[in-house]
Amino acid sequence: MSPAPVVAAPAKAPAAKPWKVPESVLVVIHTPDLQVLLMNRADAPGHWQSVTGSKDWPGEPLHDTAVREVAEETGIDALAPGCELRDWQLENVYDIYPDWRWRYAPGVTRNRERVFGLRVPGVLPVRLAPREHTASLWLPWREAAGRCFSPSNAEALLLLPRFTQGAGT
Repeated sequence: MSPAPVVAAPAKAPAAKPWKVPESVLVVIHTPDLQVLLMNRADAPGHWQSVTGSKDWPGEPLHDTAVREVAEETGIDALAPGCELRDWQLENVYDIYPDWRWRYAPGVTRNRERVFGLRVPGVLPVRLAPREHTASLWLPWREAAGRCFSPSNAEALLLLPRFTQGAGT
């Protein structure tokens, strides 16, 4: 009996990248004394922001999206001891910037964004995702709000004191 011939499997075409889900999170990372982490976008220099990111799939819980995006963009574990991730129960709906609409299915022009706060024990070192951000800095909350390019991000930073009263110790 001769051995069976070796037949190479047909090469698979690369899978098309799925469209971005138009549901995202905004995570305001802050210290107990309201120092806020901002990052400079790699694809839009001078655009400073908090952590943001879309669901990986439509059914992904927003809490899980927030934890994943914080880890991917900063290297911070939002579930680590001394950290407190809170859903602020706020949602923003906004027009997706025209320059970024190509990432979404045809006809999708609006995004729903859920706001979270992540209290960390103090100013932490950050490990940036180089394809997403080029620099980071920690600033007092009012100064950080003035630096944000996104109106919804700036508004969230201005609400920070309201959402941290009585939160954690």
